[in-house]
Amino acid sequence: MNTLLCKGMFCLLSWEADSRGRHGEYPLQPLSPQTEETTELGSKKELKSMPFITYLSGLLTAQMLSDDQLISGVEIRCEEKGRCPSTCHLCRRPGKEQLSPTPVLLEINRVVPLYTLIQDNGTKEAFKSALMSSYWCSGKGDVIDDWCRCDLSAFDASGLPNCSPLPQPVLRLSPTVEPSSTVVSLEWVDVQPAIGTKVSDYILQHKKVDEYTDTDLYTGEFLSFADDLLSGLGTSCVAAGRSHGEVPEVSIYSVIFKCLEPDGLYKFTLYAVDTRGRHSELSTVTLRTACPLVDDNKAEEIADKIYNLYNGYTSGKEQQMAYNTLMEVSASMLFRVQHHYNSHYEKFGDFVWRSEDELGPRKAHLILRRLERVSSHCSSLLRSAYIQSRVETVPYLFCRSEELRPAGMVWYSILKDTKITCEEKMVSMARNTYGESKGR
Repeated sequence: MNTLLCKGMFCLLSWEADSRGRHGEYPLQPLSPQTEETTELGSKKELKSMPFITYLSGLLTAQMLSDDQLISGVEIRCEEKGRCPSTCHLCRRPGKEQLSPTPVLLEINRVVPLYTLIQDNGTKEAFKSALMSSYWCSGKGDVIDDWCRCDLSAFDASGLPNCSPLPQPVLRLSPTVEPSSTVVSLEWVDVQPAIGTKVSDYILQHKKVDEYTDTDLYTGEFLSFADDLLSGLGTSCVAAGRSHGEVPEVSIYSVIFKCLEPDGLYKFTLYAVDTRGRHSELSTVTLRTACPLVDDNKAEEIADKIYNLYNGYTSGKEQQMAYNTLMEVSASMLFRVQHHYNSHYEKFGDFVWRSEDELGPRKAHLILRRLERVSSHCSSLLRSAYIQSRVETVPYLFCRSEELRPAGMVWYSILKDTKITCEEKMVSMARNTYGESKGR
């Protein structure tokens, strides 16, 4: 629904989003309807601009907005925000004729372009052209079919036309795929507008971030959505998908990563590339994958085994066996082994003290420093009374392009025009369930 917000003699019109999902707000005074007036000489006519609210008031005076003769599709209703203006015939009540000190909301009950309300054809076309230019081409070019012809002044430092903005894609976690210890799905809405710039590709960068990595030197891996993922030429650990939002015209692209490290901190970055080679602003998502899978029964068995090896006199063979056993398990399993050991046998000495006493400080240090790799989040979960592992499957729409794009022609291809074939497949997701009591 269009909304006309008036204050004094000036108006702002805001209208609902089109297929781009964006809102615009445009001052109408400079582009107001124009009327012909005769000059004092009486021989020459010139156009006089007027604020849009004055135009509506003039129509009201001429009975064009009276109850007997409404303009097609237009109905003005007033909502009290202080006091109604005296020009609104629908709000004339005793004591309400004064000009309102606060804006009065006028609503149009049918979504129509504003320029259709203008009667003069020349003014209507000029208003339409200016409005389209302002909305789609930043007011620095003309709309031609579904693209913008930029003015000579609308070029950037690289010599590329920039009157049609390249929107920033918003990268987010897919709400339909819950991240697991190794699988993460990300998605974004296609930012190509109905008119203007054309998106050629999306570039996705991902890298693991930790205290052992110099983030400035380690750039991670860059993937082209069109050339690496949709073509199927990239790694099997990453796949592309596509779906539609609530409106069929809105495309949602997605990428699923299937080989990530558990309990790892990852940074994902996305930007769009248009057919002229411009890059959009970056969109970033940083997340930590879920904790590694833990076989709790096996961890408890290992804790019992280590206790038996530590109990009494420990020979060199038993020391080596205990050392090998503890070094072979993952850091998260080692954390769980320590939890079970201390839960059952702490009265005979906790795990750290017994390991140092039985294996010696050097070997004990090599074992125990691996616990530092477990994040504080997973450390708290691994202290749960019970842990159960489960595997579930979720559907995912894997997509491939039907044709390969010519090499070196990436910038001249429009991603939305690429023919894509999608197939739904099931993805296995392994998870831990944590609790204070055994689940059934």
